[in-house]
Amino acid sequence: MREIGLFFVGGVIGFFVDAGIVQLLVSKAGMDPYLARVFSFLCAATVTWLWNRRYTFAAHRGQHSKRAEWMRWMAAMSGGALVNYGTYALAVWQFPLVHAWPALGVAAGSVTGAGVNYLGARHFVFAKPRGGVKTRA
Repeated sequence: MREIGLFFVGGVIGFFVDAGIVQLLVSKAGMDPYLARVFSFLCAATVTWLWNRRYTFAAHRGQHSKRAEWMRWMAAMSGGALVNYGTYALAVWQFPLVHAWPALGVAAGSVTGAGVNYLGARHFVFAKPRGGVKTRA
């Protein structure tokens, strides 16, 4: 339960990074909300990786170099990102309020992608090494 709680905290932090950046890019820079979300996701995913490697899965890190671990994190988050982005894009397309305030779509997408992201993080990025052998890529 502690691990899930810490993952949730990281997700909340990631949500604020994601929603803040997408809202800023759309409302202040005039960027398309679909393209802005790609940039905000990359920032948020990096922040959540840093949080989760330091707190949530601290006991499991070190199996890979930081670069390899970040790449694994981004790959694992891709499944959740597809679910997340699909929900976001649908909300932006369907609701004028969400088109104007894309942070609302980020919230909807975050909820739908959270479970997929946790499973990817736990069982792919920070999985316990089999047979007690650590590998560094």
